[in-house]
Amino acid sequence: MTSSTALPDTQTPRITVLGIGNLLWADEGFGVRCVEALQQRYEFAEHVALIDGGTQGLYLIQHVQQADYLLIFDAVDYNLAPGELKFIADDEVPKFLGIKKLSLHQTGFQEVLMLAQLTGHYPEKVLLIGCQPEHMMDYGGSLRPSVKAALELALDEAVRVLDSWGAAPSKRAEPLTGDDAVTLPHLQLQRYESERPSEQQACRIGDERILARQR
Repeated sequence: MTSSTALPDTQTPRITVLGIGNLLWADEGFGVRCVEALQQRYEFAEHVALIDGGTQGLYLIQHVQQADYLLIFDAVDYNLAPGELKFIADDEVPKFLGIKKLSLHQTGFQEVLMLAQLTGHYPEKVLLIGCQPEHMMDYGGSLRPSVKAALELALDEAVRVLDSWGAAPSKRAEPLTGDDAVTLPHLQLQRYESERPSEQQACRIGDERILARQR
């Protein structure tokens, strides 16, 4: 789901902020939660698009090709302490995502970036804000405390970078409506955490019938 408007000036760099990952698998939702929180807290200039990329893979190619400046949030395994952030820029981003993949969505998105390079429509500036996950094998789980804390640091850095890119971030004056939000209302963090079933009500690592046969 996207939030964007027409570009008012062809000389103005088109800025895209993209959160990728699967919020149903605990810390893998870091990227999506970042772009969700960024939109809830800030407003931007008309040439800025905020996108919940989820696990769409190659379907994101048009957003990458159309961007002059691209900022990406994602959970990436760096073999660091849980919640530690790492920043990768420009042509190093697709190379880095190929080193160690956490999930299939990273394979797809690495291909998106490489395809954009091959077609000659790669953004002039790219910044990956990645976070070391703490736990991902928790279906229906949410961000762990270390990753939630990292989200706040990631947003601070993102706002600083976006400001330097000309995105004109400002504190949101009016709350978002459901129609404008990049994340579907029933998947927004607060509601997701308050309404999800407990581990006792729903197996959070797979189908318990299959797990029982395996044992």
